Amino acid sequence: MSQKTSHAEAAGVSVPRTSFYRRAVFSALEDMPLGRLHLRLPAGDNLIFGARTDAAFDPLPLNIPGTATITVQREAFFKKCVLAGDIGFAEAYLDGDWTTPNLTAVIAWFIQNHEHAPELSGSKRAQAGMFNLLRWFNRLGHLLRPNNRATARRNISEHYDLSNDFFALWLDPSMMYSSAKWSQPDLTLEQAQREKNDALCRRLRLTRDDHVLEIGTGWGGWSLHAAATYGCRVTTLTISQEQKALAEKRIAAAGLSDRITVEFRDYRDVEGHFDKIVSIEMMEAIGHRYLPDFTRTIARVLKRDGLVALQFITCPDARYDAFRHGVDFIQKHIFPGSLLLSMNRVNAQLTRAGGFWLHEVEDMGRDYARTLRLWHDAFMAKIDGVRELGFDDRFIRKWSYYLCYCEAAFALRNISVVQTLHTRSNNLTF
Repeated sequence: MSQKTSHAEAAGVSVPRTSFYRRAVFSALEDMPLGRLHLRLPAGDNLIFGARTDAAFDPLPLNIPGTATITVQREAFFKKCVLAGDIGFAEAYLDGDWTTPNLTAVIAWFIQNHEHAPELSGSKRAQAGMFNLLRWFNRLGHLLRPNNRATARRNISEHYDLSNDFFALWLDPSMMYSSAKWSQPDLTLEQAQREKNDALCRRLRLTRDDHVLEIGTGWGGWSLHAAATYGCRVTTLTISQEQKALAEKRIAAAGLSDRITVEFRDYRDVEGHFDKIVSIEMMEAIGHRYLPDFTRTIARVLKRDGLVALQFITCPDARYDAFRHGVDFIQKHIFPGSLLLSMNRVNAQLTRAGGFWLHEVEDMGRDYARTLRLWHDAFMAKIDGVRELGFDDRFIRKWSYYLCYCEAAFALRNISVVQTLHTRSNNLTF
Protein backbone atom coordinates (compact mmCIF):
# COMPACT_ATOMS: atom_id res chain seq x y z
CA MET A 1 0.00 0.00 0.00
CA SER A 2 2.99 2.33 -0.14
CA GLN A 3 4.15 4.60 -2.95
CA LYS A 4 7.84 3.90 -3.44
CA THR A 5 8.38 5.85 -6.66
CA SER A 6 9.69 9.39 -6.50
CA HIS A 7 9.29 12.04 -9.17
CA ALA A 8 13.05 11.96 -9.58
CA GLU A 9 13.11 8.20 -10.08
CA ALA A 10 10.29 8.43 -12.59
CA ALA A 11 12.46 10.85 -14.58
CA GLY A 12 15.39 8.47 -14.48
CA VAL A 13 17.36 10.44 -11.89
CA SER A 14 19.26 8.41 -9.32
CA VAL A 15 18.12 9.15 -5.77
CA PRO A 16 20.93 8.62 -3.24
CA ARG A 17 20.00 5.94 -0.73
CA THR A 18 23.46 5.07 0.45
CA SER A 19 23.08 6.41 3.97
CA PHE A 20 22.05 3.84 6.57
CA TYR A 21 19.91 6.48 8.24
CA ARG A 22 18.20 7.39 4.96
CA ARG A 23 17.49 3.78 4.17
CA ALA A 24 16.02 3.19 7.62
CA VAL A 25 13.72 6.21 7.36
CA PHE A 26 12.62 5.37 3.81
CA SER A 27 11.93 1.78 4.83
CA ALA A 28 9.72 2.94 7.70
CA LEU A 29 7.83 5.45 5.56
CA GLU A 30 7.19 2.90 2.83
CA ASP A 31 5.12 0.83 5.26
CA MET A 32 2.67 3.67 5.95
CA PRO A 33 -0.37 3.21 3.69
CA LEU A 34 -2.73 6.09 4.48
CA GLY A 35 -2.85 9.61 3.11
CA ARG A 36 0.01 11.08 1.12
CA LEU A 37 3.41 12.41 2.22
CA HIS A 38 5.79 14.30 -0.07
CA LEU A 39 9.37 14.11 1.19
CA ARG A 40 11.58 16.65 -0.56
CA LEU A 41 15.28 15.93 -0.24
CA PRO A 42 18.11 18.48 -0.07
CA ALA A 43 19.09 17.78 -3.69
CA GLY A 44 15.56 18.57 -4.84
CA ASP A 45 14.22 15.04 -5.30
CA ASN A 46 10.64 14.42 -4.22
CA LEU A 47 9.68 11.05 -2.75
CA ILE A 48 6.02 10.13 -2.30
CA PHE A 49 4.80 7.86 0.48
CA GLY A 50 1.36 6.66 1.43
CA ALA A 51 -1.61 5.50 -0.63
CA ARG A 52 -0.92 4.49 -4.23
CA THR A 53 -3.92 6.26 -5.71
CA ASP A 54 -3.36 9.61 -7.41
CA ALA A 55 -6.87 10.78 -6.53
CA ALA A 56 -7.22 13.93 -4.46
CA PHE A 57 -7.24 13.26 -0.75
CA ASP A 58 -10.18 14.45 1.27
CA PRO A 59 -9.28 16.74 4.14
CA LEU A 60 -9.13 15.27 7.61
CA PRO A 61 -11.31 16.58 10.47
CA LEU A 62 -11.19 20.37 10.94
CA ASN A 63 -10.02 20.60 7.31
CA ILE A 64 -6.52 19.36 8.06
CA PRO A 65 -5.09 18.53 4.59
CA GLY A 66 -4.88 14.83 3.71
CA THR A 67 -1.58 15.45 1.92
CA ALA A 68 1.51 16.54 3.86
CA THR A 69 4.90 17.86 2.76
CA ILE A 70 8.29 17.68 4.48
CA THR A 71 11.28 19.50 3.03
CA VAL A 72 14.53 18.08 4.40
CA GLN A 73 17.02 20.91 4.86
CA ARG A 74 19.89 18.90 6.34
CA GLU A 75 20.96 15.26 6.35
CA ALA A 76 20.96 15.35 10.16
CA PHE A 77 17.19 14.86 9.90
CA PHE A 78 17.57 11.18 9.06
CA LYS A 79 20.05 10.43 11.82
CA LYS A 80 17.93 12.11 14.49
CA CYS A 81 14.84 10.17 13.40
CA VAL A 82 16.66 6.84 13.67
CA LEU A 83 18.46 7.58 16.93
CA ALA A 84 15.53 9.13 18.82
CA GLY A 85 12.34 8.14 16.97
CA ASP A 86 9.43 10.57 17.22
CA ILE A 87 11.38 12.72 19.69
CA GLY A 88 14.25 12.90 17.21
CA PHE A 89 11.79 13.83 14.46
CA ALA A 90 10.50 16.69 16.61
CA GLU A 91 13.99 17.81 17.64
CA ALA A 92 15.03 17.86 13.99
CA TYR A 93 12.22 20.34 13.39
CA LEU A 94 13.30 22.44 16.36
CA ASP A 95 16.84 22.47 14.94
CA GLY A 96 15.65 23.53 11.49
CA ASP A 97 16.60 20.23 9.82
CA TRP A 98 13.20 20.09 8.10
CA THR A 99 10.42 22.49 7.28
CA THR A 100 6.83 22.25 6.12
CA PRO A 101 4.06 24.59 4.97
CA ASN A 102 1.58 22.81 7.28
CA LEU A 103 2.96 21.28 10.46
CA THR A 104 -0.39 19.95 11.65
CA ALA A 105 -0.85 18.04 8.39
CA VAL A 106 2.55 16.35 8.77
CA ILE A 107 1.85 15.22 12.31
CA ALA A 108 -1.66 14.12 11.33
CA TRP A 109 -0.19 11.94 8.55
CA PHE A 110 1.95 10.07 11.05
CA ILE A 111 -0.96 9.73 13.48
CA GLN A 112 -3.14 8.27 10.71
CA ASN A 113 -0.43 5.67 10.17
CA HIS A 114 0.34 5.11 13.85
CA GLU A 115 -0.15 1.35 13.63
CA HIS A 116 2.74 1.22 11.17
CA ALA A 117 5.00 3.87 12.71
CA PRO A 118 8.04 2.47 14.51
CA GLU A 119 7.96 4.91 17.42
CA LEU A 120 4.43 6.04 18.20
CA SER A 121 2.81 4.90 21.45
CA GLY A 122 0.66 1.86 20.77
CA SER A 123 2.22 1.13 17.38
CA LYS A 124 2.65 -2.48 16.39
CA ARG A 125 6.22 -1.56 15.46
CA ALA A 126 6.94 0.54 18.55
CA GLN A 127 9.81 -1.68 19.61
CA ALA A 128 11.42 -1.78 16.16
CA GLY A 129 15.08 -2.28 16.89
CA MET A 130 16.52 0.09 14.31
CA PHE A 131 14.58 3.09 15.59
CA ASN A 132 15.01 5.16 18.74
CA LEU A 133 18.32 3.81 19.93
CA LEU A 134 18.22 6.58 22.56
CA ARG A 135 14.84 5.38 23.87
CA TRP A 136 16.16 4.37 27.26
CA PHE A 137 18.19 7.56 27.64
CA ASN A 138 15.04 9.65 27.14
CA ARG A 139 13.05 7.30 29.35
CA LEU A 140 15.59 7.68 32.15
CA GLY A 141 15.38 11.46 31.92
CA HIS A 142 11.61 11.22 32.29
CA LEU A 143 11.83 8.85 35.26
CA LEU A 144 14.11 11.31 37.03
CA ARG A 145 11.25 13.85 37.05
CA PRO A 146 8.65 12.16 39.30
CA ASN A 147 5.84 14.33 40.63
CA ASN A 148 6.68 14.03 44.31
CA ARG A 149 6.32 17.17 46.41
CA ALA A 150 9.78 18.53 45.60
CA THR A 151 10.02 17.69 41.92
CA ALA A 152 6.41 18.55 41.07
CA ARG A 153 7.09 22.22 41.82
CA ARG A 154 10.10 22.22 39.51
CA ASN A 155 8.19 20.44 36.76
CA ILE A 156 5.32 22.93 36.95
CA SER A 157 7.66 25.91 37.16
CA GLU A 158 9.52 24.95 33.98
CA HIS A 159 6.32 25.37 31.99
CA TYR A 160 4.00 27.79 33.75
CA ASP A 161 6.64 30.14 35.10
CA LEU A 162 8.08 30.93 31.66
CA SER A 163 6.43 34.36 31.80
CA ASN A 164 2.92 35.56 32.47
CA ASP A 165 3.44 38.08 29.68
CA PHE A 166 4.26 35.24 27.27
CA PHE A 167 0.98 33.44 27.88
CA ALA A 168 -0.99 36.70 27.86
CA LEU A 169 0.23 37.36 24.32
CA TRP A 170 -1.78 34.55 22.76
CA LEU A 171 -4.36 33.28 25.26
CA ASP A 172 -7.77 34.96 25.25
CA PRO A 173 -8.50 37.60 27.93
CA SER A 174 -9.81 34.96 30.35
CA MET A 175 -6.28 33.45 30.43
CA MET A 176 -7.79 29.95 30.34
CA TYR A 177 -5.10 27.46 29.29
CA SER A 178 -7.35 24.44 28.78
CA SER A 179 -9.88 23.26 26.22
CA ALA A 180 -12.75 25.57 25.45
CA LYS A 181 -16.27 24.24 24.81
CA TRP A 182 -18.34 25.19 21.78
CA SER A 183 -22.02 24.80 22.63
CA GLN A 184 -22.68 26.86 19.47
CA PRO A 185 -20.38 26.85 16.43
CA ASP A 186 -20.10 30.63 16.10
CA LEU A 187 -18.75 31.32 19.61
CA THR A 188 -15.47 33.19 19.91
CA LEU A 189 -12.66 31.54 21.85
CA GLU A 190 -13.35 33.78 24.85
CA GLN A 191 -17.05 32.88 24.75
CA ALA A 192 -16.23 29.17 24.40
CA GLN A 193 -13.91 29.37 27.41
CA ARG A 194 -16.68 30.99 29.41
CA GLU A 195 -19.01 28.17 28.32
CA LYS A 196 -16.43 25.59 29.46
CA ASN A 197 -16.14 27.25 32.86
CA ASP A 198 -19.89 27.46 33.25
CA ALA A 199 -20.39 23.85 32.16
CA LEU A 200 -18.22 22.76 35.08
CA CYS A 201 -20.15 25.04 37.43
CA ARG A 202 -23.43 23.56 36.22
CA ARG A 203 -22.12 20.03 36.66
CA LEU A 204 -21.28 20.90 40.26
CA ARG A 205 -24.76 22.40 40.81
CA LEU A 206 -23.03 25.39 42.40
CA THR A 207 -24.85 27.58 44.89
CA ARG A 208 -23.89 30.59 46.93
CA ASP A 209 -23.53 28.38 50.02
CA ASP A 210 -20.87 26.14 48.49
CA HIS A 211 -17.22 26.15 49.44
CA VAL A 212 -15.30 24.77 46.45
CA LEU A 213 -11.78 23.41 46.32
CA GLU A 214 -10.07 24.01 42.98
CA ILE A 215 -6.94 21.90 42.45
CA GLY A 216 -4.85 23.82 39.94
CA THR A 217 -5.47 27.57 39.85
CA GLY A 218 -4.11 28.48 36.45
CA TRP A 219 -4.41 32.26 36.27
CA GLY A 220 -7.66 32.26 38.21
CA GLY A 221 -10.09 32.08 35.28
CA TRP A 222 -12.43 29.42 36.63
CA SER A 223 -12.53 30.68 40.21
CA LEU A 224 -13.26 34.21 38.98
CA HIS A 225 -16.17 32.95 36.89
CA ALA A 226 -17.56 30.70 39.62
CA ALA A 227 -17.39 33.29 42.40
CA ALA A 228 -18.72 36.14 40.26
CA THR A 229 -21.55 34.15 38.66
CA TYR A 230 -22.64 31.83 41.48
CA GLY A 231 -21.42 33.64 44.60
CA CYS A 232 -19.64 30.58 45.99
CA ARG A 233 -16.41 30.61 47.96
CA VAL A 234 -13.36 29.09 46.29
CA THR A 235 -10.09 27.89 47.79
CA THR A 236 -7.74 27.30 44.89
CA LEU A 237 -4.34 25.58 44.98
CA THR A 238 -1.27 26.23 42.86
CA ILE A 239 2.43 25.42 42.96
CA SER A 240 3.35 28.07 40.39
CA GLN A 241 4.56 31.34 41.89
CA GLU A 242 4.00 33.23 38.62
CA GLN A 243 0.42 32.03 38.33
CA LYS A 244 -0.33 32.74 41.98
CA ALA A 245 0.86 36.33 41.67
CA LEU A 246 -1.21 37.10 38.59
CA ALA A 247 -4.27 35.21 39.82
CA GLU A 248 -4.31 37.20 43.06
CA LYS A 249 -3.92 40.43 41.11
CA ARG A 250 -6.86 39.57 38.86
CA ILE A 251 -8.99 38.47 41.82
CA ALA A 252 -8.31 41.73 43.64
CA ALA A 253 -9.12 43.74 40.51
CA ALA A 254 -12.46 41.93 40.26
CA GLY A 255 -13.25 42.71 43.91
CA LEU A 256 -13.48 39.02 44.78
CA SER A 257 -10.71 38.65 47.34
CA ASP A 258 -13.33 37.92 50.00
CA ARG A 259 -14.67 34.98 47.96
CA ILE A 260 -11.48 33.46 46.52
CA THR A 261 -8.36 32.36 48.41
CA VAL A 262 -5.27 31.33 46.45
CA GLU A 263 -2.93 29.00 48.33
CA PHE A 264 0.58 28.04 47.29
CA ARG A 265 0.13 24.44 48.36
CA ASP A 266 0.58 20.93 47.01
CA TYR A 267 -2.75 19.12 46.70
CA ARG A 268 -1.46 16.42 49.06
CA ASP A 269 -1.20 18.98 51.86
CA VAL A 270 -4.65 20.57 51.62
CA GLU A 271 -6.64 20.84 54.85
CA GLY A 272 -10.33 21.29 55.61
CA HIS A 273 -13.56 19.96 54.11
CA PHE A 274 -15.31 21.15 50.98
CA ASP A 275 -18.76 20.89 49.41
CA LYS A 276 -17.45 20.56 45.86
CA ILE A 277 -14.10 19.92 44.14
CA VAL A 278 -13.04 20.93 40.64
CA SER A 279 -9.83 20.33 38.73
CA ILE A 280 -9.22 21.51 35.17
CA GLU A 281 -6.42 19.83 33.24
CA MET A 282 -4.15 19.54 36.25
CA MET A 283 -4.31 15.74 36.39
CA GLU A 284 -1.88 15.41 33.48
CA ALA A 285 0.81 16.61 35.89
CA ILE A 286 0.16 13.88 38.47
CA GLY A 287 1.60 10.75 36.87
CA HIS A 288 0.73 7.07 37.29
CA ARG A 289 2.54 6.65 40.60
CA TYR A 290 0.88 9.59 42.36
CA LEU A 291 -2.68 9.30 41.07
CA PRO A 292 -3.66 7.36 44.24
CA ASP A 293 -2.42 10.33 46.31
CA PHE A 294 -4.66 12.63 44.30
CA THR A 295 -7.77 10.47 44.64
CA ARG A 296 -7.16 9.86 48.35
CA THR A 297 -6.94 13.62 48.85
CA ILE A 298 -10.31 14.05 47.16
CA ALA A 299 -11.84 11.34 49.35
CA ARG A 300 -10.33 12.89 52.49
CA VAL A 301 -11.45 16.51 52.04
CA LEU A 302 -14.76 16.17 50.16
CA LYS A 303 -17.89 16.08 52.29
CA ARG A 304 -19.94 12.89 52.19
CA ASP A 305 -22.52 14.21 49.73
CA GLY A 306 -20.06 16.31 47.76
CA LEU A 307 -19.48 16.38 44.00
CA VAL A 308 -16.26 16.24 41.98
CA ALA A 309 -16.03 17.80 38.50
CA LEU A 310 -12.91 17.02 36.51
CA GLN A 311 -11.63 18.07 33.11
CA PHE A 312 -8.67 16.00 31.99
CA ILE A 313 -6.93 14.77 28.86
CA THR A 314 -7.28 11.06 28.23
CA CYS A 315 -5.45 8.40 26.28
CA PRO A 316 -7.17 5.22 25.03
CA ASP A 317 -7.45 2.58 27.74
CA ALA A 318 -5.91 -0.01 25.41
CA ARG A 319 -2.79 2.14 25.00
CA TYR A 320 -2.37 3.34 28.59
CA ASP A 321 0.52 1.00 29.37
CA ALA A 322 2.32 2.13 26.22
CA PHE A 323 1.91 5.76 27.28
CA ARG A 324 2.96 4.97 30.84
CA HIS A 325 6.16 3.18 29.85
CA GLY A 326 7.12 5.53 27.03
CA VAL A 327 8.23 9.13 26.70
CA ASP A 328 7.33 11.55 23.94
CA PHE A 329 8.12 15.07 22.77
CA ILE A 330 5.60 16.65 25.16
CA GLN A 331 7.04 14.91 28.20
CA LYS A 332 10.63 15.76 27.30
CA HIS A 333 10.28 19.32 26.05
CA ILE A 334 6.97 20.81 27.24
CA PHE A 335 5.53 19.16 30.37
CA PRO A 336 8.26 17.27 32.25
CA GLY A 337 6.90 14.50 34.44
CA SER A 338 3.51 14.49 32.74
CA LEU A 339 1.33 11.54 31.74
CA LEU A 340 -2.04 11.25 30.03
CA LEU A 341 -4.36 9.11 32.10
CA SER A 342 -7.04 6.74 30.85
CA MET A 343 -10.68 6.79 31.91
CA ASN A 344 -10.45 3.32 33.40
CA ARG A 345 -7.41 4.27 35.47
CA VAL A 346 -9.06 7.42 36.86
CA ASN A 347 -12.38 5.72 37.59
CA ALA A 348 -10.70 2.76 39.28
CA GLN A 349 -8.62 4.98 41.55
CA LEU A 350 -11.57 7.17 42.54
CA THR A 351 -13.59 4.05 43.34
CA ARG A 352 -10.76 2.57 45.38
CA ALA A 353 -10.06 5.79 47.28
CA GLY A 354 -13.57 6.79 48.26
CA GLY A 355 -16.26 4.69 46.64
CA PHE A 356 -16.84 7.28 43.92
CA TRP A 357 -18.71 6.41 40.76
CA LEU A 358 -18.97 8.16 37.41
CA HIS A 359 -22.26 10.03 37.10
CA GLU A 360 -21.61 12.20 34.01
CA VAL A 361 -19.04 12.27 31.22
CA GLU A 362 -18.77 14.44 28.11
CA ASP A 363 -16.12 14.14 25.42
CA MET A 364 -14.70 17.43 24.08
CA GLY A 365 -11.81 16.23 21.94
CA ARG A 366 -12.74 18.09 18.77
CA ASP A 367 -13.29 21.25 20.83
CA TYR A 368 -9.71 20.95 22.03
CA ALA A 369 -8.43 20.64 18.46
CA ARG A 370 -10.26 23.87 17.62
CA THR A 371 -8.90 25.55 20.76
CA LEU A 372 -5.35 24.57 19.85
CA ARG A 373 -5.68 25.86 16.30
CA LEU A 374 -6.86 29.22 17.58
CA TRP A 375 -4.01 29.31 20.10
CA HIS A 376 -1.51 28.49 17.37
CA ASP A 377 -2.90 31.18 15.07
CA ALA A 378 -2.67 33.72 17.89
CA PHE A 379 0.82 32.54 18.85
CA MET A 380 2.12 32.86 15.29
CA ALA A 381 0.56 36.31 14.99
CA LYS A 382 2.50 37.39 18.09
CA ILE A 383 5.96 36.08 17.12
CA ASP A 384 7.50 39.54 17.29
CA GLY A 385 6.18 39.94 20.81
CA VAL A 386 7.54 36.52 21.77
CA ARG A 387 10.98 37.55 20.50
CA GLU A 388 10.76 40.83 22.42
CA LEU A 389 10.33 38.77 25.60
CA GLY A 390 13.71 37.15 24.90
CA PHE A 391 12.64 33.85 23.34
CA ASP A 392 14.60 32.64 20.30
CA ASP A 393 13.52 30.99 17.05
CA ARG A 394 14.14 27.48 18.37
CA PHE A 395 11.74 28.19 21.23
CA ILE A 396 9.18 29.48 18.73
CA ARG A 397 9.50 26.32 16.62
CA LYS A 398 9.17 24.22 19.77
CA TRP A 399 5.91 25.86 20.78
CA SER A 400 4.57 25.79 17.25
CA TYR A 401 5.32 22.06 17.10
CA TYR A 402 3.69 21.49 20.49
CA LEU A 403 0.45 23.25 19.57
CA CYS A 404 0.20 21.58 16.13
CA TYR A 405 1.13 18.18 17.59
CA CYS A 406 -1.73 18.43 20.06
CA GLU A 407 -4.20 19.79 17.50
CA ALA A 408 -3.60 16.82 15.22
CA ALA A 409 -3.84 14.31 18.07
CA PHE A 410 -7.20 15.65 19.24
CA ALA A 411 -8.59 16.12 15.73
CA LEU A 412 -7.87 12.49 14.82
CA ARG A 413 -9.10 11.18 18.20
CA ASN A 414 -5.69 9.79 19.03
CA ILE A 415 -6.28 11.35 22.47
CA SER A 416 -9.22 13.25 23.89
CA VAL A 417 -10.40 15.45 26.74
CA VAL A 418 -13.43 14.90 28.95
CA GLN A 419 -15.48 16.61 31.61
CA THR A 420 -16.72 14.23 34.28
CA LEU A 421 -18.81 14.32 37.43
CA HIS A 422 -18.14 11.81 40.20
CA THR A 423 -20.02 11.30 43.45
CA ARG A 424 -20.38 8.70 46.16
CA SER A 425 -23.30 6.29 46.10
CA ASN A 426 -26.70 7.17 47.58
CA ASN A 427 -26.15 10.89 47.11
CA LEU A 428 -29.65 12.36 46.79
CA THR A 429 -28.65 16.00 47.15
CA PHE A 430 -28.76 16.75 43.44
